[in-house]
Amino acid sequence: MAATMQKISLNSLARRLVADGILSEEKALDATAAAQEEKISLANYLTSKDLVESVLIAKATAEEFGFPLLDLNAFDPTLAPRDIVDVKLLSKHKVLPLMKRGKRLFVAISDPTNLRALDELKFHTNLSVEPIIVEQGLLESRVTSFVEAEEEPLGSGFGDLDDESLDALEVEAVDESGDNGGEVTQEGDDAPVVRFVNKVLLDAIRGGSSDIHFEPYEKSYRVRFRTDGILHEVAKPPKSISGQLAARLKIMSEMDISERRIPQDGRIKMKLSKNRAIDFRVNTLPTLWGEKIVLRILDPSSAQMGIDALGYESDQREMYLNALNQPQGMILVTGPTGSGKTVSLYTGLNILNTPETNISTAEDPVEINLEGINQVHVNAKVGLDFAAALRSFLRQDPDIVMVGEIRDLETAEIAIKAAQTGHLVLSTLHTNSAAETLTRLRNMGVPSFNIATSVSLIIAQRLARRLCSECTEPAEIPSEALAEAGFSEEQIANGTFNKPVGCARCNKGYKGRTGIYEVVRITPEIAQIIMEDGNSLQIAAQQQKHGFNSLRQSALKKCAAGIISLEEVNRVTKD
Repeated sequence: MAATMQKISLNSLARRLVADGILSEEKALDATAAAQEEKISLANYLTSKDLVESVLIAKATAEEFGFPLLDLNAFDPTLAPRDIVDVKLLSKHKVLPLMKRGKRLFVAISDPTNLRALDELKFHTNLSVEPIIVEQGLLESRVTSFVEAEEEPLGSGFGDLDDESLDALEVEAVDESGDNGGEVTQEGDDAPVVRFVNKVLLDAIRGGSSDIHFEPYEKSYRVRFRTDGILHEVAKPPKSISGQLAARLKIMSEMDISERRIPQDGRIKMKLSKNRAIDFRVNTLPTLWGEKIVLRILDPSSAQMGIDALGYESDQREMYLNALNQPQGMILVTGPTGSGKTVSLYTGLNILNTPETNISTAEDPVEINLEGINQVHVNAKVGLDFAAALRSFLRQDPDIVMVGEIRDLETAEIAIKAAQTGHLVLSTLHTNSAAETLTRLRNMGVPSFNIATSVSLIIAQRLARRLCSECTEPAEIPSEALAEAGFSEEQIANGTFNKPVGCARCNKGYKGRTGIYEVVRITPEIAQIIMEDGNSLQIAAQQQKHGFNSLRQSALKKCAAGIISLEEVNRVTKD
């Protein structure tokens, strides 16, 4: 190896890094040899192997070659000149146009020795190209975002959406019984609308959104995505095509396009590949200025995440698994709409789904198809409500029953009877906490004795936005404020408190969500309080004695671990 090193000379960047004390000469020689072997630049090699921080490489490069240095985090991407350079060229060479001044084009680049990139830019633009040095990692993410926005910006270039892949997407309507309808076709005159709708649906899937809102107003029209629980505007197509957009979405979901006076429901299946398809639950609502249409994205992969990915604390996870392994009893999952109850239930059902078990579910509607589970879509119009479905289940030799929601006394009584006669029952309620769930059942008219002897576990939950791991920074919060928020002395002393910043890879400092849970096992002491008609405050006090964390305590724990921000704790929980 020593003989080989003698043949390798350090380039100017390597010499600069050695001179600045960032790399030893031996490591510089090793890195230079490895970079030459892999046929990549030294800067690229050092960054990819985490041998030198990209910011140090950028500073050394700027100093060595005498070019300006720019922090891309301080650059507004909307100021980048458009339509000057082919996006394929930008993607190929990992360069980004920053500014055009006269006959000069200033471009962000991490390796100014890449003369081929500079020459091609000069040839294609007929401009003098001025390099500006930036960090390689930031540059790559910004180039990706710029290219994606240039290729198909939502809400702009509406008439120019001619991507063949958008036309080729397979879209099927799904009727309420779950059967696929025929393939949805489009007329030539409506092709731009078809491409736009397909583009919106694809972007929502790629961005991890849960809902898409198409909203008409008097003088405008907007499209919004709900991502990580927060709505944000993504497009403003012309108001003149609002009727065409509504008609297209209704055709896709096999609704009556002539009926605009009453709400309608439907489903769409979009095939992304041979092995993956995404369902959309569609609802229309007549408003003052047209039909508002909301699509709920139903991704089957969300039901296959596994319990470890949901965010349970270890003791909470253990309690849930123990309850699932019981031959009988009732598990109730509670929380507001959009808090992840369905995913928690489906995760439990997937754990229980074996060839030896008979599982039936009654849902309104069936959101995600689960192979090996008998799913029933309730339809009150024909008399098939939750109670009727439950009664039928009990005549079909069930082992496990899932009821989408307990809404009335009749459904509650049948579910409790099933839990008391050798069946495991899973269901949901819309309450704010575990203690309130028990009192809600009593207020429905369920006898206290039946509640105490049938309910085995209650999970109250919320979804909180995770801090982006790429850009999060430590938050300076006074210890008095932390104590007032509810943190323990140990958490204040040893906790890692972070705040959102925002970068090209996240949404204002947040990326993804995690579950916040209050898991309460019905102990003999809690059962005694229920049978004595105790209120929710008494039940909550007893669960604290058992060490069952409240939603607030669970959220504070994740905040002290640096996973979520204190602002997010306050947003999703109450004191």
